[in-house]
Amino acid sequence: MVEAMFQELGAAGLYLVTRDRFQDERGQFSKLFSSEVLSQIGWLKPIAQVNHSHTSKCGSVRGLHFQYPPHQEMKLVSCIRGEVWDVVVDLRVGSPTYLKWFTQILSAENAKSLLIPEGMAHGFQTLSDQAELIYCHSAAWVKEAESGLNPLDPAFSITWPLAITLMSAKDAGFPMTDHNFRGIQL
Repeated sequence: MVEAMFQELGAAGLYLVTRDRFQDERGQFSKLFSSEVLSQIGWLKPIAQVNHSHTSKCGSVRGLHFQYPPHQEMKLVSCIRGEVWDVVVDLRVGSPTYLKWFTQILSAENAKSLLIPEGMAHGFQTLSDQAELIYCHSAAWVKEAESGLNPLDPAFSITWPLAITLMSAKDAGFPMTDHNFRGIQL
């Protein structure tokens, strides 16, 4: 039985995971996380933390968040309600895709997840009202290691699909990158 299909998305270790869904008259079932299946594409650590976010308004932006070493984290991001435009930025020094961004639509309907490797910033914009995400993390959140990129930083020129309706003051307050930004050395 195949439990998921994987597609690398142009950056080393960044995968779109399409989960198998099993449906019958009761509804549907799919596995959000399987260490055995995901070990095939690099998830080798235990889950250290699982987060759930609910964003009520279409057009809202969350992110772009990451943690500095030694608390860098791999994430598996799944949308369980609504639809989001998920975006990651490669911050890994020496990566051929350093400072490039990648995006995918994740929704409850399409049963897709993103496996985001260590050293990438993550964020999303809601494409529907009432969007919910589940994040599996390979490392626990550490306040002192937490950081982010400004979602409106012209250095990345991220083309958000909708007008931004809401963004936290914290996310809007992340600084723009400049010549002092050093990325993440893994």
